[in-house]
Amino acid sequence: MSYITKALSRKQDREDGLGNNDNAVLFNAQDFQKLRRECLDRRTLFCDPTFPATWTSLGYNQLGRYSSKTMGLEWKRPTELCSNPQFILDGATRTDIRQGELGDCWLLAAIASLTMDKEILARVVPPEQSFTESYAGIFHFQLWQYGEWVDVVIDDRLPTRNGELLFVHSAEGNEFWSALLEKAYAMVNSSYEALSGGTTTEGFEDFTGGIAESYELSDAPPTLFNIIRKALSLGSLLGCSIDITSSAETEAVTRQKLVKGHAYSVTGAEVVHMYGSPVQLVRIRNPWGQVEWTGAWSDNSKEWDRVLPEEKSKLDYSAEDGEFWMAYSEFLQQYSKLEICNLTPDTLSSDSVGRWSFHQFEGTWRVGCTAGGCRNNPATFCSNPQFVIKLEDVDDDPHDGVDGCSFLVGLMQKDGRKERQFGRDLNTIGFAIYKVPDEIKGLTNVHLGPNVLLREKSVAMSNTFINTREVCSRFKLPPGEYVIIPSTFEPHCKGSFILRVFTEKQATARYIPRPSKISINWQSENISKLDVDPHFQHLFKQLAGNDSEISAIELQKILDKVVSQRTDLKTDGFSMETCRHIISLLDVSFTCRKKLEHAATCRNMLEHFGTCWNIPQSLITLLSGFQLNTPVLQVIVSRYADQQSAIDFDCFVGCLIRLEMLFREWNSIKLTWDKAVECFIPENLCFLLKCFQMFPTILTSGDICALQ
Repeated sequence: MSYITKALSRKQDREDGLGNNDNAVLFNAQDFQKLRRECLDRRTLFCDPTFPATWTSLGYNQLGRYSSKTMGLEWKRPTELCSNPQFILDGATRTDIRQGELGDCWLLAAIASLTMDKEILARVVPPEQSFTESYAGIFHFQLWQYGEWVDVVIDDRLPTRNGELLFVHSAEGNEFWSALLEKAYAMVNSSYEALSGGTTTEGFEDFTGGIAESYELSDAPPTLFNIIRKALSLGSLLGCSIDITSSAETEAVTRQKLVKGHAYSVTGAEVVHMYGSPVQLVRIRNPWGQVEWTGAWSDNSKEWDRVLPEEKSKLDYSAEDGEFWMAYSEFLQQYSKLEICNLTPDTLSSDSVGRWSFHQFEGTWRVGCTAGGCRNNPATFCSNPQFVIKLEDVDDDPHDGVDGCSFLVGLMQKDGRKERQFGRDLNTIGFAIYKVPDEIKGLTNVHLGPNVLLREKSVAMSNTFINTREVCSRFKLPPGEYVIIPSTFEPHCKGSFILRVFTEKQATARYIPRPSKISINWQSENISKLDVDPHFQHLFKQLAGNDSEISAIELQKILDKVVSQRTDLKTDGFSMETCRHIISLLDVSFTCRKKLEHAATCRNMLEHFGTCWNIPQSLITLLSGFQLNTPVLQVIVSRYADQQSAIDFDCFVGCLIRLEMLFREWNSIKLTWDKAVECFIPENLCFLLKCFQMFPTILTSGDICALQ
């Protein structure tokens, strides 16, 4: 299936709801219910062919085939490891998660956070699974992957050594939901080794489909308390932690009973009055259900005696449940990091919280076409994909007291972990935001050009360009129309991405396509023998002979002679294929030969092409008389450009000749089709069939798909 066809198919699936929270895509086209039923009918245990119990599923380097770390490894099912294996025993808790010989602590921290929200956990880890009822060695999990929810099916063969799990395991030793979830996550990323190294926010997003922000509390923005309150009102998940300086400090308890290197959740933010003065408080929960803060504003501390009774009655401040209050100012001093995962509307089921307005787009950076790099590259920057967002309503309760439209923008590049095994690093990515000029505001499909992007300053941009999976930033701008331009830092870096926009109020957003119309504005010229330069006539007669006509071989010699006098053209001469295309273009008599006036026309045409060829590639086809859309440009770059995304003069001429032939044949077919509609007779249909049979000689299948 061509790229264009795939894109259209995915778009239709999205419109039909496939990939939403309640209609997950079947990963690897594996249907859990169907496969389990087949295994039960055959009385066999499931063995997954897409993620086999071999070294290929373990890794490619540190966990590769000949690595010492995989020596003595065996794949075993839980039923082979203990007599009474359990999927989930007495509820999923943090003690079910113990790190093994894999550097995926970031993932395990995210899994531990899952246990704090039973509703989200139940969606990621479907509970109706066990090692007794309907057991067939098959399990499934639901994960968010680059814009869509996927249902991942695995078998329960796990890597072991000496009868013990090699990777994540439970403290009890007989509970396996966390080990199987880790395997499902390894499967979607191609191997266990691909999980080494990461950030907790990445796990947050893949378990919720949300967009994550991270704040260093030592450098917290002045409005962070209000950001926390607004996030809680929108149903966001908030976590905080205290950094450690060494592994020895992991889960070490401080004098005031705070646990270092431990994931807490933030569950509330309120303002109370003590002797009439406002005090900002945050409520924090320890997932252990015990070990609580003992400082100011802790359970039953003296500070509560000074709070107005009506305020105190609204706050549960004395239960011994692992949850406690703390002054916001103390919070900034005691904790190191705050992470906020903002959830999409379909993730939230409660009616007691608000909803973000959410927009999501898929895109690609294609070398020589849409991979323009950042604004430091003026020749190519304008070729990047563009997305417009229209902000109309200001925030109801602005967190900083300033009217405006708050929104989050997240740019995520795809498949970074899968690409590691091929030695490919993540692109350095970021984005810029420009205000739409008043004169084109409200117009559809207006692609901003150099007159705006290179002359006007961006109104906002990502905090930095960095080689991480996602770049996310929070903004507040006045109502209006804005264009978001995601890009890599350097030009000519290929990749796929998703762009997500969360707005506090309703907003509209859309992708701005390049002009979809494909047209030509190239006038052929008629030259008589009297108009031909005498020197060129002499050269032509030398090669043409008495019949005054030349073949493709003779044309090649003439053109090589002409371009050899141009020092500004990068070419090793013309190929025979290009010369044959030129003959075909100007050969109206079907003799496969060309006369003097035709050769002169060809020379003038090459002079024009030579002028256009020296202009940056993104403008070449436009100035040569062709208006092409992005899919056609992608095909041209793929077919004609070299590894450095450059096109030499011979390929350039060959490309334009083929385009001219394409337009002529297409116009001929269209004219005949219009006539056939007016007069539906067999002769016209026969001619149409002949025309379509001619297309393979002019285009490749990719060209045809692009034009569709």
